[in-house]
Amino acid sequence: MIKEQRSTPEADTDIINLELQDIEGIGPTTAKKLKDAGILSVMDLAVASSDELAVDINASRESAATFIMAAQKLLRDSRIIEKEFLTADIALEKRRSMLRCSTGSQTLDELLLGGVETQAVTEFYGEFGSGKSQICHTLCVTARQPIQSGGMDTGVIYIDTEGTFRPERVEQIARARGLDHAHILKSIAVCKVYNSSHLELIIKDLGKYVNDFNAKLVIIDGIISLHRAEFAGRGTLADRQQRLNSMLHKIIRLAEIFNIAVVITNQVQSAPDTFFGDPTKAAGGNILAHSSTYRIYLRKSGENRLAKVMDSPYHPYSDTRFTINEKGADDIEEETSSKRNKKGSKATDD
Repeated sequence: MIKEQRSTPEADTDIINLELQDIEGIGPTTAKKLKDAGILSVMDLAVASSDELAVDINASRESAATFIMAAQKLLRDSRIIEKEFLTADIALEKRRSMLRCSTGSQTLDELLLGGVETQAVTEFYGEFGSGKSQICHTLCVTARQPIQSGGMDTGVIYIDTEGTFRPERVEQIARARGLDHAHILKSIAVCKVYNSSHLELIIKDLGKYVNDFNAKLVIIDGIISLHRAEFAGRGTLADRQQRLNSMLHKIIRLAEIFNIAVVITNQVQSAPDTFFGDPTKAAGGNILAHSSTYRIYLRKSGENRLAKVMDSPYHPYSDTRFTINEKGADDIEEETSSKRNKKGSKATDD
């Protein structure tokens, strides 16, 4: 059984009580500069980029880096985040207690070894109609459920860059699963993003929104679509990739320090020089590939969908089938029946 990694009441009190001026080397003047730059808490400073912070507070990069490291040290000393070094057995124990959110499909959860996990970035990529947004809508429903039911018992932030979010679909999924749709809809904070600069600004302030909406799951539906549309041609490729790189590393830091699960969806492109195998590959190049903790490829398989693990530090490189119906992402009926029969025959043999 997977248990939630909860912070203690003392840790929650420490987060509330910590102020920017509690950080070593930061006085009233620097604290004011930080707040003017949108750094409102110790957690915000701990996930900041030294280059961006240096520009925002008109300081050297070295000074900005010193402030960030001092903020991280204060959080470690307060036992809000982990120490820099842990023995492997302690790290394993903490990973076993990590919180995971069900995708709505048991077979897909098994592929992910329990569901979408916190402190990680899970990427789903595939062609249009492959089920990316449907999985995201289903996660919005399952995340609100109790931990014992495969949820996170928390709010969700849904960042929509492609105009695909539909509250009616969330309501339909919740009703089909016999859940309180009104309660679920109130727990989802939706942000419609219109250009790449707006997305980068939202990501920059994401820590604040995570606290405001008490979210443990952040969904970014269409991580690259805006950058891909605005940065056309090879001449803008370097600038696009650098901006993506900066944004993605911010997301990684947020996932780790705020202990949240981040799910991103990605588009695909065709490789015309591929003569054998599937010519479809994820957009974004190596920048996006290296930033995703887990990478899942989705494609149509008749009326159903096929999910395949393409990159992971520890998941087996396998695949599974699931379907999309009124419940969102769901198991294929024939496979569910087959599993039940196998369990039944095993019990008989025993």
